[in-house]
Amino acid sequence: MSEEWFDVVDEQDRVIGRAPRSEVHRLKLRHRAVHILVYNRRGELFLQQRALWKDDFPGVWDSSSAGHVTAGDGMDETALREVAEELGVELAEAPRRIFDLPATADTGWEFCAVYRAWHEGPFVLQPSEIRGGGWFTPEAVDEWVARRPQDFASAFRVIWSRLGGNGSVPPAGAPQ
Repeated sequence: MSEEWFDVVDEQDRVIGRAPRSEVHRLKLRHRAVHILVYNRRGELFLQQRALWKDDFPGVWDSSSAGHVTAGDGMDETALREVAEELGVELAEAPRRIFDLPATADTGWEFCAVYRAWHEGPFVLQPSEIRGGGWFTPEAVDEWVARRPQDFASAFRVIWSRLGGNGSVPPAGAPQ
């Protein structure tokens, strides 16, 4: 399997080149990623536990689905691809983009597009990427992140903080 290539971007998220994944991560170059937060009708959030072999944050909990933007691809198409690959869900259209995060050390030097989607499951988790997963109430996630932040990928902690914990979770049963 050949190595993934990413667009390398500057401080304003403008493409300045391309490089293989290993080089981007080793040199801490700015690049792009997506995070999709999948909620069910009860207002619970699905979180994934990352596979133990992952080079960054192995075995910790993360957004429902997340992934790098391949060189030349867009954020929306990557969001659709990641949900299909990691969760086995084919969405009819890109989920709703709710905000963007700047590339910082806490996001792994990734400009992150954060999306919200709705699905009831069940999911078909990709074992090469995901160790497991589960549904959690926003209140449970708030308490867990506060008590054991090390259980979560740093970008997810930034996302959850930006959401304001359960304060900005959509009402139960809200449409996508």
